[in-house]
Amino acid sequence: MAKSAIVEWDDAYSIGIELIDEQHIKLIELTNKLYTSCALDQEKTKSDTIFLDVIHEIIDYVTYHFTTEERAMRKNNYPGYKIHKQEHENFAKEVLAKVEEFNLRKINSSLSFVHYLKDWVLNHIAVNDKKMGAYLLEINR
Repeated sequence: MAKSAIVEWDDAYSIGIELIDEQHIKLIELTNKLYTSCALDQEKTKSDTIFLDVIHEIIDYVTYHFTTEERAMRKNNYPGYKIHKQEHENFAKEVLAKVEEFNLRKINSSLSFVHYLKDWVLNHIAVNDKKMGAYLLEINR
């Protein structure tokens, strides 16, 4: 039987800001939903449609999440705002490019996209969001 999750939330990922942590948990849930869609044992056309539907759900949620983070950074004059925002923009461009590649069949494996998403989200949380969270918690003490 195939695994139903590619990543599990761990409190070690927490940045200490409840709203953002809840959104990170949702991003991990969506990553797992995308992973599950890859494992569907259905006809290729139907599984591709489900995969693309989940990707669009992720794009919508990531946009919402990035807006939340960027608003908090601006409100609190986070010194790393420009770099952090640029990382968000680069990620969004990369995801859209990968969706286009998938649509054009230049990506052979939807699973490679899931691994990219998982790695980016976890690395971004562990490095950049942890720094941002520490700053926001300190400034709002």
